[in-house]
Parts: sequence; structure tokens; C-alpha cells
Amino acid sequence: MTNTNAHKKISVSYTLTAVQNGKKLESYSEEKPIQFILGENQLLPDFEQQLMELQPGDSFDFVITAEKAYGPVDPYAVFDIPLDTFELEDGSFDEQMIKIGNVIPMTDPDGNKHHGEIIELLEDSVTMDFNHPLAGQDLHFKGKVISLK
Repeated sequence: MTNTNAHKKISVSYTLTAVQNGKKLESYSEEKPIQFILGENQLLPDFEQQLMELQPGDSFDFVITAEKAYGPVDPYAVFDIPLDTFELEDGSFDEQMIKIGNVIPMTDPDGNKHHGEIIELLEDSVTMDFNHPLAGQDLHFKGKVISLK
């Protein structure tokens, strides 16, 4: 397949749903489409590749498997972190921050930034999941090319 539209600005509307449960994950309307430059890996490479040969007015409907999207769920990306990691300078805790479902930015020992979701509160630690929120999900994209420049 050639890359006819590589490095062109594309505007698309689409609805993204999770194949496994049909949950709507994201939506861009024709009135407020998403815009990006094709072929510059601003979005998932397989998503961009599916749009590479399309023209304004063309519709699309495809699935990107978890392996080609955000990968499978990694059980090693879920672990307990000592509660004292979240202590404030005065030894207290921000009760609003330490709640199940909150996503907290963290830095690993090498200085890399990660976002972890609190999934369980234990007596002296919290269990956090550092998988991408869409890991393990097959993604169904259905939409239309609005413009191409």
C-alpha cells in the first residue's frame, strides 16, 4: 500500500468503541472533527494507516486489535505502593487524592513519568494499575474523512 496522503492534514469524525463490551470510548463529530498530520505517528500507527488512502467523504469502519493498539494487560504493571509514598510534608495525606479510581502521576526511579490508577486501598499501601486505560481492548473505529489538505 502506498502512502498517498502522508504528511497531509486530515480531519475525521469517528466513534470509538471497545469491541469486548461495546462501551463508547471516544467520539468526534463532523462539526468538531479531530485533526492531525497523517504518517507522523500522532495517533495509533494502524489507525493512521487505515486512513492513508481515503479521500474527503469516504467512510471507514475497522477494528484494531489490542496487540496493535495499546497492548495486552500486563499483570506486572499492577503493584502495591507503600502509603507513606503519598505523605505530605506534615505527615498527613490528601484524602481526595487517595481514592479508588483516581489516576495519579508518578515518577519511577529512572525519572520516567507514568500514570497509575488506584484500584485498591490496603492498610498501609495502595494497589495501582499502570497499564494504559485501553490495554487489552480491541478498538472499533467507525467514521468519515471530513477534509484533507
